[in-house]
Amino acid sequence: MTLAYEVDPRTTTSTFDPDRLIDERRPGYCLDAPFYLSEEFFRRDVDAVFASTWIFAAAAAEVPEPGDFVTIDIGDYSVIIIRDDDEEIRAHHNVCRHRGARLLSEANGSVGNIVCSYHQWTYSPEGDLMSAGVQAPGFDRTCFSLRSVNVRVVSGLVFICLAQDPPEDFAEAAARISPYIEPHALDRTKVAAQVDLVEHANWKLVMENNRECYHCEAGHPELTCTFFPTYGYRPEEIPKRLKPAYQRYLDAEERLRVNSERNNLPTELIEELSGRPTGFRIERAALDGKGESYTMDGAAASARLLGEFDTAELGRLSMHTQPNAWFHFMGDHAVTFSLVPLGPDKTLVRSTWLVHEDAVEGVDYDVENLTTVWKKTNEQDAALCAKAHRGISSPAYLPGPYAPTEADLEEFCTWYIERLKAHRGDGEPGERSMP
Repeated sequence: MTLAYEVDPRTTTSTFDPDRLIDERRPGYCLDAPFYLSEEFFRRDVDAVFASTWIFAAAAAEVPEPGDFVTIDIGDYSVIIIRDDDEEIRAHHNVCRHRGARLLSEANGSVGNIVCSYHQWTYSPEGDLMSAGVQAPGFDRTCFSLRSVNVRVVSGLVFICLAQDPPEDFAEAAARISPYIEPHALDRTKVAAQVDLVEHANWKLVMENNRECYHCEAGHPELTCTFFPTYGYRPEEIPKRLKPAYQRYLDAEERLRVNSERNNLPTELIEELSGRPTGFRIERAALDGKGESYTMDGAAASARLLGEFDTAELGRLSMHTQPNAWFHFMGDHAVTFSLVPLGPDKTLVRSTWLVHEDAVEGVDYDVENLTTVWKKTNEQDAALCAKAHRGISSPAYLPGPYAPTEADLEEFCTWYIERLKAHRGDGEPGERSMP
């Protein structure tokens, strides 16, 4: 087997051919080392993936009132997501139109207007320039509004796209996932907890780790109290040791079917993770234990249920969106997870727990009980991803094959290579690039 890079895949010099690596990616196998380690591919990832596709940025519940904002940094980009006076969520580049200063440095907060601390240029939440001090005659404030960023709110989830011409298939994807999420009424939730975790691994390793449960049985004792470790197995492939769990799963799935039908909830799997710019997967599935929530015994973490549900035993509605987010919506709360690459070897993972807006902490829910399973699971995953990154950093690393239960990883890598090819001008899958 001939490698497309020389002795040290960690180097940022021209010891490998990025386009050759893209073109010769071996299906069914992990990516070559430079994809995870090199500055070259980190830059391409920002440009071809995070600046060109729709990415999950925040829950609308994170900006509940006019003037509330969050900021998100993606490579050299910084974006303000803010709710305006008409309750609309806007997104702007976090750059003053005067001399380019960063406008808001905080990760979140609330403002009346957006004021540049350098020369006090002042913008409305809508992005309009309101004040610029003394300017030359003929200065037209309307020509210096903040540069907007494409933003779409889908059933209480805020997605942004930095591209001038965002992928058009997002609207179709949003229309298909909305009926699944709407019953959870995220527009009537509030943030109960939020945890940021910096993982010392490439962002693709973090996403790959999330898309398989091959490691769950040994690596996540808290998670597998409720998450069936049979995920990814075909029925005929389930090992003998997991047969009891599989039978519990079948029983729980039947209860879930009855409860879902009574609450008019769609459950059918939709899986289109590659072959399109907006890759996604969504499905409602049963939980183990009491089948209600991601807690140590599977019982609901919040006594105040979401939406108009008549039972907490609704399993998990799980969604994954390429390239940076995964979600779990239960009858009693929801959890959003998103990542942002900080460098080739560092990734920010943000977890946000949402409960009903009327739920009272200490009465309806306990934050520790609400967050324990995923806090511990994320910490365990961070350690595993760091090990993977360190191992891939060795010149001895060669890509290994994905297991049958790791099909979603192959879909992710396929989608990722599609994005790199599309960005360099090869066109979308099934299309021919123009000369």
